[in-house]
Amino acid sequence: MSRVVLVHGIAQQVRGAHSLLESWYPALVDGLARAGHETVARDEVAMAFYGDLFRKPGTRAVGAPLLDASDVTGDERDFLLGWWEAAAALEPAVPGPGDRTRMRAPNVVQRALNALSHSAFFAGLAEHLLVFSARQARLYLTDPEIRARARARVTDEIGDRTRVVVAHSLGSVVAYEALHESPAARDVTLVTLGSPLGVRGLVFDRLDPRPALDRGSWPAAVTRWTNIADRGDVVALAKRLEPVFGGDLRDLLVHNGSHAHDIRPYLTAKETGDAIAEGL
Repeated sequence: MSRVVLVHGIAQQVRGAHSLLESWYPALVDGLARAGHETVARDEVAMAFYGDLFRKPGTRAVGAPLLDASDVTGDERDFLLGWWEAAAALEPAVPGPGDRTRMRAPNVVQRALNALSHSAFFAGLAEHLLVFSARQARLYLTDPEIRARARARVTDEIGDRTRVVVAHSLGSVVAYEALHESPAARDVTLVTLGSPLGVRGLVFDRLDPRPALDRGSWPAAVTRWTNIADRGDVVALAKRLEPVFGGDLRDLLVHNGSHAHDIRPYLTAKETGDAIAEGL
């Protein structure tokens, strides 16, 4: 088993474990080097891949299904509106929703999609891909089969030699839940990047195990937890996780430039390199 297990986020359905590792590994090594630490061999790093669970077989469409505002469900709407509010607060080019009355308007989903098209954060992302990204988050949190299979992909990669789990975006939710049930996990350092774990209503309140008394459960196998977010990352709507998970959780901010949620600048950050090195 690998010393480092990586867990990807949304919109990776047409990739695979090997192609993702090809992209992530050099950035991980750069982060360790930037922090002044020794590298980790490639054969000691594994990618827990679950993206194919969202890839629909037997269709004629290329890539993601061509979804539009009319296909958006209630939970997907809430994800899109949360991203819209965050993007408008951070970027002058993004028109804001105005007030809560306008947020309840019948065409609010289309307005959100139109506004997000002006966001540097979502630059180049077509409308149907925005909807599909929200759908993947919703499916993981509401479809028991997808949830169980995704978590199993993570637990399958974790062994008694695993020291660090690095999880990005929705992958931080999958990894967090998998670490609660992994029979092999011992003395693990968890590093979450651009995580939505603290987003109340949409994610935090739906975690498994369920939070109790407004506090999330700390995985028993985790001895260190560092959460890293960019101020401009609209997926990580709650930048700090310590208030809701407690313990010795350490929250750090980084600056990823124009690609606030991209995994590569997260991995190349000195703060990420330090956190991974601590676990190794």
